[in-house]
Amino acid sequence: MFRERAVTPSEAVEVYLSRIERLNPRLNAFLAVDEAGARAAALASGKRWAAGRPLSPIDGVPIGIKANIAAVGLPLHAGVEAYRDQVSERDAVCVSRLKAAGAVILGVLNMHEGALGATTDNPAFGRCHNPHRFDFTPGGSSGGSGAAAAAGLCAAALGTDTMGSVRIPSGYCGIFGLKPGRGRVSTEGLMALSWTLDNVGPHARSALDCRLVFEAMMQGQAGAAPSGAPWAVLDFAGQVEVEPQVISAFADRVQLARDLGLAIETIRLDDYDFGAVRRLGLLISEVEGHVVHEQALVERPEGFSKEFAGGLAWGARQSAPRLAKAYRELEATAHRLRGRLSDYAGLLSPTAPQPAFPFDAAVPVSQADFTALANVAGLPAVAFPAGMADGLPLSVQVMAWSEADALDLADILAAPVETPPDFAG
Repeated sequence: MFRERAVTPSEAVEVYLSRIERLNPRLNAFLAVDEAGARAAALASGKRWAAGRPLSPIDGVPIGIKANIAAVGLPLHAGVEAYRDQVSERDAVCVSRLKAAGAVILGVLNMHEGALGATTDNPAFGRCHNPHRFDFTPGGSSGGSGAAAAAGLCAAALGTDTMGSVRIPSGYCGIFGLKPGRGRVSTEGLMALSWTLDNVGPHARSALDCRLVFEAMMQGQAGAAPSGAPWAVLDFAGQVEVEPQVISAFADRVQLARDLGLAIETIRLDDYDFGAVRRLGLLISEVEGHVVHEQALVERPEGFSKEFAGGLAWGARQSAPRLAKAYRELEATAHRLRGRLSDYAGLLSPTAPQPAFPFDAAVPVSQADFTALANVAGLPAVAFPAGMADGLPLSVQVMAWSEADALDLADILAAPVETPPDFAG
């Protein structure tokens, strides 16, 4: 885009700032916008492109970041009232690497309080609405990131993923979301929920955009699938209750894979208790989250909602033997999962058992049943669009041994990204 000079970085930033001004009051995805900083960064990027010396393919690309990721001069509160006035004095490593690649940081995005939940119905900073349907959840905890990228308020967004918090909102909002493999993107500078399970990853409207943002941040070595290995398709019947429209969309994507000539085998994970593993991840998150917020809970208890404080308090009450058992269970489950998948290129499943739902509906306990697989195993996974039903996006997840393989398959199998009707144009 910038290489062909069809548009300059400054022009692109103005388009996104205009959309934020026009659309964000209703959507409530951005909580803070750095107009001056974005314009300055875009101007510098434009000069580099004009001189033929861009820093990377994402030089000048406008990106939003979740409110639990540090960026100099911007709020760092993780959606928690107790930290409302906290401003970052340094960049998280992932943000530093994006800036080194020339990316333009637009501002800070809404999220579920403390990253402990998947609706982004935030009691302190307000609900973030799904751009496909007002008063429906965008998912979470990176709900603002998914909603902003889907609604075209930024070219891409950073989120964090502890048990599905990049992929669930990407799925509910009808875009792509990548959870990298464990350790592939630094979490230094993140206001953590769980240092054991947290990951930083991008949301975007294309697999290519996810790939470019990830590559600007990545570190370490990718895994590799066995040569010529087939793809596994998860048979979840009798283990996870999945809504009919999700089952249909999943079957369509699997059939497309077969039609394209991919080697496919259906497998079951009969020794894997989806609900028990989800609860295990929640336990570890609440235990580690209490450590993160312990001082603020004492000094500013009124700055935590009853729900969030209650979850953290429950984590604090766990005994040392219970914690030791939980970490041992996590390690054993990861070992079994990786062993079960060792003969396959990766695993296809739904992203979530349901599409987005109204804020006033009961929150399904199963939201993270499929996504938690990748967090426990430490493997990369991508949520990608799988069509629409009743005006709401549907999504499929691919978990693989490398981010590149997951993104490649997602790109091949994805249905077209639908522009939210309220945000067209």
